[in-house]
Amino acid sequence: MLYNGLFDEQLEELLLEEELTDTGKKSQIVVYNDDHNTFDWVIECFIDVLKHTPEQSEQLSLIIHFKGKASVKTATFNELKPLKDALIDRGLSAVIEELD
Repeated sequence: MLYNGLFDEQLEELLLEEELTDTGKKSQIVVYNDDHNTFDWVIECFIDVLKHTPEQSEQLSLIIHFKGKASVKTATFNELKPLKDALIDRGLSAVIEELD
């Protein structure tokens, strides 16, 4: 079976994320730009899942669009995991990264 490079990158991120455990350190959800989701959908997801204001959600969607990614929420790994999973279930590209 052949895999494209994007799949390999996502698999690598998933494996790195699985190595993370809740150490009590702060982590962040990073959402990546894609060519499939509309601004309105991303904004709606941030409002519904992350409980951001419409203004904050719109600003984050613009940052993601122009910079390719943005940190959208900071908390502990255990707090972020269900939120990240909910964003992925809605079709967004999101990972959890531990902060230094």
